[in-house]
Amino acid sequence: MKIAVICANGKAGKLITEEAVNRGLDVTAVVRGENKTKAPHTLQKDILEIKAEDLKSFDVVIDAFGTWLPETLPMHSTSLKVLCDALAGTQTRLLVVGGAGSLYVNPEHTLQLYQTPDFPKEYMPTATAQAKELDELRKRNDVKWTFVSPAGDFQPDGERTGKYILAGEELKLNSKGESVISYADYAIAMIDEAVKGNNIQKRISVVKE
Repeated sequence: MKIAVICANGKAGKLITEEAVNRGLDVTAVVRGENKTKAPHTLQKDILEIKAEDLKSFDVVIDAFGTWLPETLPMHSTSLKVLCDALAGTQTRLLVVGGAGSLYVNPEHTLQLYQTPDFPKEYMPTATAQAKELDELRKRNDVKWTFVSPAGDFQPDGERTGKYILAGEELKLNSKGESVISYADYAIAMIDEAVKGNNIQKRISVVKE
């Protein structure tokens, strides 16, 4: 299986890349500069300049782009459109590193986590941008996409337990009543989905056991 990880040098991207390499997959790191990952192959290109020709040989493309700066938040949508346009009408699957803010907190799916009164204000801009990103992705019937939301507490340096609970559109709590997952366990879930491909054109979520 050939996999491309876009923004592979980022915190999430690097661990996703490492997980894929460790499983013996054929991995290409898509980066703007030097490849700082374990991926044996490199495509040096800005995400906004990616074309269909760049991605045609891959079975799966993982979009690990993320930004938190106010002036670059719109890039969540613009970069995703670039990737969707490049993959439109192909068999290549697109997996997106999403956010937790867009997860629903009621069975009717009318209230999202970032819309609740206690949601931290400092995370609101990013959550709003990623929720918009998901809304736009849902309109792309021409792309085999999967949006993977982490738990509410997404821990960059959390331990790799090797276990996680796979959930859907609603915020899931584990047996301890927590919504938490490490980047390392999230990477496991992401590569599991890349290999299995069970959730095409769906949003899924993951939480630590």
